Amino acid sequence: MSKVKGSRILLRHRDIPKLDKLDVYLEDGGFESFKKAVTKMKPDKVTEIVKDSGLRGRGGAGFPTGVKWSFIDANNWPHYVVANADESEPGTFKDREIMEQNPYQFFEGVMLSAYAIQANDAYIYLRGEFWDLAHELDKKIKKLEKSGYLGKKLFGTDYSLNLYTHLGAGAYICGEETALLESMEGKLGQPRLRPPFPPSFGLFGKPTVVNNVETLANVPLIIEKGAKWYRKFGTERSPGTKVFSLSGNVNKPGNYELPLASTFRELIFKHGGGIPDGHAIKAIMAAGASSSLIVANDEALDTPMDYESVQNVGGMLGSASVIVIDETVDISWLVNKTVHFFKHESCGKCTPCREGVFWMSHLTERIDNGSGSREDIVLLQDVANNIQGKCLCALGDFSTQAVVTGIERFPEDFKAKVSPNQAARIKINE
Repeated sequence: MSKVKGSRILLRHRDIPKLDKLDVYLEDGGFESFKKAVTKMKPDKVTEIVKDSGLRGRGGAGFPTGVKWSFIDANNWPHYVVANADESEPGTFKDREIMEQNPYQFFEGVMLSAYAIQANDAYIYLRGEFWDLAHELDKKIKKLEKSGYLGKKLFGTDYSLNLYTHLGAGAYICGEETALLESMEGKLGQPRLRPPFPPSFGLFGKPTVVNNVETLANVPLIIEKGAKWYRKFGTERSPGTKVFSLSGNVNKPGNYELPLASTFRELIFKHGGGIPDGHAIKAIMAAGASSSLIVANDEALDTPMDYESVQNVGGMLGSASVIVIDETVDISWLVNKTVHFFKHESCGKCTPCREGVFWMSHLTERIDNGSGSREDIVLLQDVANNIQGKCLCALGDFSTQAVVTGIERFPEDFKAKVSPNQAARIKINE
């Protein structure tokens, strides 16, 4: 039986040395869940257990995983599984650690997902910069094939499964599932118009399940230990543990696996060691560069980090890429940085995003270098508001989160950057 110490389900390699070796993973009960599923369980039963566990997508959206699997079109074949390992969000580095240090648990999650929807081919889509990691994963996949865990007629049954890696070219937009599928098909990595959604029209036009690396890595232990066991962690609506990628102005940045609903205060001050040089905390970005700026007051710090509660303080949990911002950081500078990132990464398909992020970058640059005016800040707000809700994917909305919340919640930082003859009469939110 697999070992779980404390609340570590995903980062078990920190408790079990050399868990990235196949023999060690097998000694710890590895692939027993997959073997049990293939030889003793109906595919629908696997989906049912995952649905009952309440596991939600860890890539950002938080959509129930088992529900997504149940949407697969049973009248259209073949089916595919694609693991989203594009991990391109600034401040996110959890999936890489799982793939490097606990890869077989991740593989087993992919394989269980494939069995659940009766896919015979599964793919791992990695960002282009992960080329070295892709080579290591390929070597491990070969070992699984030689050991009889992948290939034809597994464990003497009629079920067959192949697993492949696929490298992108290093585009943030390919983290969006339909852009990822377009990229895999050799097309430009641009989002599709939806509906139809991937469970009915996905890779090569066939039903496809796309899940994040962290999401899939939960599945083997859920199948082994049951949905009720998994629900011991977290909350009723946000069960399980989450890997929080902590970075920014914090003494001990890194990945921390905690039960969902742990507080920001616990993560930042207990596990992250607090703020360097005794500075005060100013803001939190809970979901990397794509998130809104949360004012780091006592209410926010004591807010449970789950998919529901973070919304109460004006943010979203997303991928839980928690960036800490202290009092030394100028928010207008930070906003300029995020906007330039999204300008670079916009695929250009949607006019509001393509043109809006371009003009936002000009305005944030002007404001940050001290040559902006009252009108520039008002115009920046207006451009951001006109991007929201008008694009095929979430990138357009993501690009505006720091802009809108930065101006609304930290107006003094913008006032300070306006040229002196404008500063006295600035009124941002009129």
